[in-house]
Amino acid sequence: QVQLVETGGGLVQAGGSLRLSCAGSGRTFSTYRMGWFRQAPGKEREFVATINWSGGDIYYADSVKGRFTISRDNAKNTMYLQMNSLKPEDTAVYYCARKFSSGTVYQQTAYDSWGQGTQVTVSS
Repeated sequence: QVQLVETGGGLVQAGGSLRLSCAGSGRTFSTYRMGWFRQAPGKEREFVATINWSGGDIYYADSVKGRFTISRDNAKNTMYLQMNSLKPEDTAVYYCARKFSSGTVYQQTAYDSWGQGTQVTVSS
């Protein structure tokens, strides 16, 4: 496993922006597909976005498409999530994780090494 630490969360007004970072340890970070998930209060954790090792294969949840951008810098062992045009419904704890199995890119069970999460709160 790798150890992952998310940072960058905070309180922002609707329409604002935040950039989340996910810093990973270990030399194998760059070889894995990585993903962002989120969990809102009272709801199950859901898929947000995923990026393969090279950054050339990316998928987004429909709810964030066109507003969020996932990227990674393997030299820094870091993945990012740029979040623009934020909405109150984006309020959640955001987690990053490593895809380790052959399940679909949307399946939480295909990911491990979950970070502790970072809180994003969007006020209306």
